[in-house]
Amino acid sequence: MDWIRSSRSALRAALAVCSVTWCSASPAAGAPADRQAPPGPHARRVDKSVLEKRAFRKDQPIVGTYYFYWYDSGTKEHFLNGDGSDALTDHPLDPEGYSYRSPEWHRRELLDIKAAGIDFILPVYWGYPGDYKSWSFTGIAALVEACRKLESEGKGPPRIGLFYDTSTLQWNSRGYHADLATPEGKEWLYTSARDFFSLVPHEFWATIEGRPLLWLYSAGFAKRQDPAALDHMRREFREDFGVEPFIVKEISWQGTADATYAWGAALRPTLLGVAAVGPGYDHSAVPGRAPLVKDREGGAFYSRSWEWALSRDPAKRPSIAVVETWNELHEGTEIAPSREHGRKYVELTAKYAALWRSRARLDRPGAFGKAREVSVSLGEKNASSGLLQKDIEDGKTEPVRAAGKDGRKTAGASPGRYIYFDADDSFFFDDAEALEVEFEYLDGAEGQIVLEYDSTDPGALLHGAFKAAAPVPLGGSGSWKVARIKLRDPAFTGRANGLDFRLSVPGGDLVLSRVTVRKVDRN
Repeated sequence: MDWIRSSRSALRAALAVCSVTWCSASPAAGAPADRQAPPGPHARRVDKSVLEKRAFRKDQPIVGTYYFYWYDSGTKEHFLNGDGSDALTDHPLDPEGYSYRSPEWHRRELLDIKAAGIDFILPVYWGYPGDYKSWSFTGIAALVEACRKLESEGKGPPRIGLFYDTSTLQWNSRGYHADLATPEGKEWLYTSARDFFSLVPHEFWATIEGRPLLWLYSAGFAKRQDPAALDHMRREFREDFGVEPFIVKEISWQGTADATYAWGAALRPTLLGVAAVGPGYDHSAVPGRAPLVKDREGGAFYSRSWEWALSRDPAKRPSIAVVETWNELHEGTEIAPSREHGRKYVELTAKYAALWRSRARLDRPGAFGKAREVSVSLGEKNASSGLLQKDIEDGKTEPVRAAGKDGRKTAGASPGRYIYFDADDSFFFDDAEALEVEFEYLDGAEGQIVLEYDSTDPGALLHGAFKAAAPVPLGGSGSWKVARIKLRDPAFTGRANGLDFRLSVPGGDLVLSRVTVRKVDRN
């Protein structure tokens, strides 16, 4: 997703071709009276009842995906890096005519998307006020033409929502960094979304109960946030189009939305207001990136991700599922037909999308799906049963024998000096249960043991990724003791530096012999 921002020189070259008249120097430029005319003909009020005739119901299980359309095999845009090297980790199965400029290419993609059982697409829109000559605008026009062609053939295309690539809040040819706490910043945010919908005929919109689907990428690109920015977007959209958008925000956003999701499902599935899954990840072809690979395991990781989402009670899980992504070939997250994977992921998606729409419920995949507890005994060689202790940069450990028992001790120079643990996802992953963490520790020097865990509490550190439980005091007895801590709001989705929880003694060392995590009643 961040490929275009990985190379500053490539970004500057892309921005140089844009002609932008938006004035970011004067606050008055953001006022509604100064708003520029939309680039498309569809920024007009529409009767909601007309949209409702083709709308998805709010409780209807549906499946969508992110649609990347910045490729052009003729000009080699997004096929080659600036130095002529291959820009793609994975490659199109048929690169002939693979171009955002080609309605026929979009038509082929849309037919494959339909074959995958996908109901709506989220074109990745990298536009902003006044930028009306870039690939974003050219590609949307060709996409609409492809939709019209499929309609004329009696092959209704997937519906179209907006995936607003909010990186343009910071990276744009004007050099403007949108401050959403100002009227101008709020206008920049709204006008960008309005411009997209002005380009797409109303009959092709993906709507929930007649409200067009507006999906926001990370808020991290804004100079400042303001929860009122989303209220402004709703209000202005209603004024221009006659209906309010159905806003789905990334978890980093402040303000009220209709649903929330977390980006990164290609690495690990998430389930918030949206169920998000992906096939794996590999950005090896992207210049300047540190290595990061999530092995596809021949499709097994993707299947497990879907089966985890489908193991939830249909009455309690979200209605919307999204696949990350259809065709982000730079980061190797595509499910589209590719040279490396053929049509495997189209077929897998069709299978699981049908199960999702039918409200099927599957057993939890994995060896610990029915287990009530997992554990690990620590020492020279750990003995794990569904719970792993992992050394990472700020969590180095070393084996130790103390008071007649084997264990592991915090080590290394990091001031954090943590011991990290990860429960098998088949045992627990964002489930509606409480957990108890039991650990045997050496009661050494005075101080306290702190447990921090990946929680569902959005008010805790990093949106709940590091919530601190009540500390366990140390008494300095030199003997082994057992502590139990109940977690009423665990998420255990791997947000604690890629793991589920960590233990430490601030300012001192921690020695552990055994750790067990068990499911318990919430009360």
